[in-house]
Amino acid sequence: MILTGMILGPHAFNLLDDKILLISSDLRQLALVIILIRAGLNMDLNDLKHVGRPAVLLSFVPALFEILGYMLLGPLLLGLSLLDSALLGSVIAAVSPAVIVPKMLKLKERGWGTRQLVPQLVMVGASMDDVFVIVSFTSLLSLSLTGSITASTWIQLPSAIIMGIIGGIIAGKLLSWWFTRFHIRDSGKVMIIVSVAFILLALEAINLFYFAFTGLIAIMMLGATFQIEKPEVARRLSVKFSKLWLASEVILFVLVGASVSFSHLSGVGINTLVLIGLSLFVRILGVVLSLVKTNYTQKERLFIGLAYIPKATVQAAIGGIALSLNHPFGQLILSTAVLSILVAAPLGAWLIDHYYSILLSQDLDKDLV
Repeated sequence: MILTGMILGPHAFNLLDDKILLISSDLRQLALVIILIRAGLNMDLNDLKHVGRPAVLLSFVPALFEILGYMLLGPLLLGLSLLDSALLGSVIAAVSPAVIVPKMLKLKERGWGTRQLVPQLVMVGASMDDVFVIVSFTSLLSLSLTGSITASTWIQLPSAIIMGIIGGIIAGKLLSWWFTRFHIRDSGKVMIIVSVAFILLALEAINLFYFAFTGLIAIMMLGATFQIEKPEVARRLSVKFSKLWLASEVILFVLVGASVSFSHLSGVGINTLVLIGLSLFVRILGVVLSLVKTNYTQKERLFIGLAYIPKATVQAAIGGIALSLNHPFGQLILSTAVLSILVAAPLGAWLIDHYYSILLSQDLDKDLV
């Protein structure tokens, strides 16, 4: 799908309508909202109590390790400073919920790894991972361009997660009450939930002193809270969102590909590819460290490490920001972001699809789909 977007996009045959490209970011955001709602509707908050500590660690340790990998290897392989290497790492370090969540939902539905809650752990950790990476990128970009960074930027990280959780729970309970009080068809419920999800995303733009808000976590918590309040309705809505995702994933990844320019890859050398590969290995070490003193088997830990490889949406969204702000290494950052998508998205997806049956055990008590 990514390659199709590259071929049809404005940087190749230019066969996509300009009107679609103008709203490309909105369409990609819609696709991401749909899959996050679906993830929340399929998540049991009671399960998360059993994986609390590793879920929290997986939300930032693997990404932090990958950024450190770029800081160590960037000066050696690309001749960058430590700060610019860290900035490059903060662009690449985010994992892609759009790739991971659908695959984890499929595994959950088929009972693979569910006894140890592996799919649920990966979904939650991956969503919070993006929040940490985006805050890190914003801070490092400011430091690289201006030479200064405010303490409030880092204080906003925990507040964004906490406020996102609270906001999602409140939204889920209000929607549950609303759908109980008023009879609305399931298709209408879907539209209302999507609308509320976009309101939660819009709240990200509001920063009050040291308080921030993250829409991604709020949307998942909305779905998870609704699932607890009205499990039967959540099951029906999950089926509808699954059908919506069939079209949404095509839109998402084709438009991600359309944003990729072949010219951006022209200056990328073998050293950049080596840097991406070695930093991914360092990232997997961060996953292993996050799972120390847990009940997961070695095979399950390896699978979780492989599940943390895919990259796509965040890199496509923030890869070009440094270049647009005339950062001296903006072109290199964008080129590396593009290459990381082309390498890590299909590689991670392939590894998940081909090794889940080897590395995970199947809970035969689950209803197989």
